Amino acid sequence: MIKPFDIFITYLSWGSGGKDRPVLVFVVDESNVDIYQITTQYENKSKEIKTLYFKINDWMLAGLDKQSYVDTGTVITLSLDTFKGKTPIGKLTENDKQRLLEFLI
Repeated sequence: MIKPFDIFITYLSWGSGGKDRPVLVFVVDESNVDIYQITTQYENKSKEIKTLYFKINDWMLAGLDKQSYVDTGTVITLSLDTFKGKTPIGKLTENDKQRLLEFLI
């Protein structure tokens, strides 16, 4: 069962390409899942972009390989079917969940 704050690897496409990316589940309903992309790219981003990136403090506990950030600038809605048969690689810790919710306010 997919739950908010789970982290999955899923294929995201854009334009003429795409690739498997880590994503954070934010909202789940009966047919769709709202997600945020997770990225490790932060240092070379503009100040404006950096204000939208939430730093995951407990990234290792969340199942990620490197220091990572949640890109809160765009919510992506995917079909629930996209996640059928997939197992989450991790989830945000309680500390990071609370921090993210405060960040989004």
